[in-house]
Amino acid sequence: EAPSPAPQIVREVPVPASGTLVIDRPLRSGQQVYARGGDVIVLDVVNFGAEVIADGHVHVYAPLRGKAIAGARGNTEARIFSTCMEAQLVAIAGIYRTSEVALPADVQGRAAQVWLNEQKLVFEPIA
Repeated sequence: EAPSPAPQIVREVPVPASGTLVIDRPLRSGQQVYARGGDVIVLDVVNFGAEVIADGHVHVYAPLRGKAIAGARGNTEARIFSTCMEAQLVAIAGIYRTSEVALPADVQGRAAQVWLNEQKLVFEPIA
């Protein structure tokens, strides 16, 4: 059996002047993207084991199965959005929740957002 390729790690990707980094390819297990100083938009699946990190908001317009970390440098106003919430981990400004605690039924596998309210993560469906 051939050895699996080394994980591709992308750290501190420069955020364009617009303040938003756009990723238009799937993120596979072991891959990490960090939009330092801005938001990140992912237009393809974030697979289990992949990480999307932003100092601002994280938008995933596809299934979010891996880890999404918004407000990585303490921005408590940051949010996580996905059209199909199945996250392994979500975190905002250091407050996190793993898949060991099931997502609320009204957001599991659906369009949803996550935000902070008084140091608690709030999961809300997007109509």
